[in-house]
Amino acid sequence: MNTSVSHTARLIGAGLRALLVLTVICGVLYPLAVTGIAQALFHDKANGSEIKDETGRVVGSSLIGQTYNLTEQHPKDPEEAARPDLRWFQPRPSNGLGTNSVNTRYSLVLSGATNRAGDNEELIKWVTDAKAAVVADNSTAGYKVRPQDVPAEAVTSSGSGLDPHISPAYARIQVHRVAEKNGLDVKQVEKLVKDHTEGRQLGFMGEPRVNVLELNTALKALSEN
Repeated sequence: MNTSVSHTARLIGAGLRALLVLTVICGVLYPLAVTGIAQALFHDKANGSEIKDETGRVVGSSLIGQTYNLTEQHPKDPEEAARPDLRWFQPRPSNGLGTNSVNTRYSLVLSGATNRAGDNEELIKWVTDAKAAVVADNSTAGYKVRPQDVPAEAVTSSGSGLDPHISPAYARIQVHRVAEKNGLDVKQVEKLVKDHTEGRQLGFMGEPRVNVLELNTALKALSEN
């Protein structure tokens, strides 16, 4: 009887010691080591790829798109609030151009886009209407946008609905409107776009792109100077 109790006590003691050791290794030392390596070698990525404005305030992540609308100016008018704030460069649509998605404003509640076929009549109407809006919003007295110059990402969402990038072509279409709305010279805004255009990864993967949040953060700093 005593031998059995003693044996059980030894097993319990060994189990508790193993639990303590593994808790320290897996629950303390390993997380600290991984966190330390991440902060030392991949500081920006480990902290969420944060974008900060000129005051050091975090304004978002370079990995997640944002909307730029009139919510702050017209909080009591939902229809007006949903309209784009044309002072800013606009991202690509975030909701798959459809009412079937919860993700209508780059919300992280749902990532995804519409599964409608390319010949779907409703989808064709959405794209046609979106193209007309891009032409109308970005045409100024001295600059007219041609429908054939509107790139695909200006009227369609990405597969995730969260893409933070647009093509340099779409950014250039918006230059004259942004310059006019902010009282800036077109050349200044063109240079801003050029300075924030990223090339292909490793020189051959993907396409040139512009991060809209980074571009608008630089635009805000320029317009306030």
